[in-house]
Amino acid sequence: SISVTMTKAPYTVTANVIDLPSPPKKRKHKMDDKWSPKVMKFGFTPLPNLLLRAQAKLKIAPDEFNILVQLMLHWWDADDDPHLAKETIALRIGKSARQVQRYITRLEKKGLLTRKPRYLGKKAQTSNAYSLGGLVTKLKLLEPEFAKAAEQVRLKKKKLETA
Repeated sequence: SISVTMTKAPYTVTANVIDLPSPPKKRKHKMDDKWSPKVMKFGFTPLPNLLLRAQAKLKIAPDEFNILVQLMLHWWDADDDPHLAKETIALRIGKSARQVQRYITRLEKKGLLTRKPRYLGKKAQTSNAYSLGGLVTKLKLLEPEFAKAAEQVRLKKKKLETA
């Protein structure tokens, strides 16, 4: 605080002036803080943490996981399945289109995705659509198990804090 004295005949006034905190600096979006605005201008893909935590439980190999993430990048609306070409996925992850097809087949066998052929006109096939409904269902089934484990960790932590 600062003490200020003002004199103006016939009065003298003394007051304490208190510094007010300056307004907080405008925070950038947290993602920009982590990655930079230049990186974030390309957007980001929402990914459930449960998928990351349950990857081993679902027996999803790293390359299969990469395929799922590439599909999620194009899954904008819940009822509009992503339809990314195998060749595009292959270029992005540095594998052949044939290898991508093998990963997709393995994911289908595990019940995590369903391939849906798409056609332009009567006979011209285009990129397949991929339903991730199986993955969503399996994650929903695993949620109680992970919720219970998280609650046990929380209770153990609380018990340690009160001891």
